[in-house]
Amino acid sequence: MSVEGTWDLSVSTPIGKIKAVAEFRREDGVLVGTAHGAGEEIPLSEVILDGDRLTWKQSITKPMRLSLAFAVAVDGDTLTGTSKAGRLPASKVTGERRAVPAGTEN
Repeated sequence: MSVEGTWDLSVSTPIGKIKAVAEFRREDGVLVGTAHGAGEEIPLSEVILDGDRLTWKQSITKPMRLSLAFAVAVDGDTLTGTSKAGRLPASKVTGERRAVPAGTEN
């Protein structure tokens, strides 16, 4: 299963829904990514795709400083799962892959 592309994410947190964008790509055969949201661009670490299960870690500073661990299931162009910040309760994550504009596929 391929997860490469741009994903619009929604994270349901105790302080409300947070929208973010995650981009996944392969560099030298390794899955890597970045996240964008709240004016930050953050590299993702430990990006692992195992079947339809995708996990990664990232640190954010807005709206507060947190280290997050994501675990989602990918089903075609949608994903669902959770994001966990330390001892805080897990937050529900949903996402949709953005369509690739015609003529830009490789």
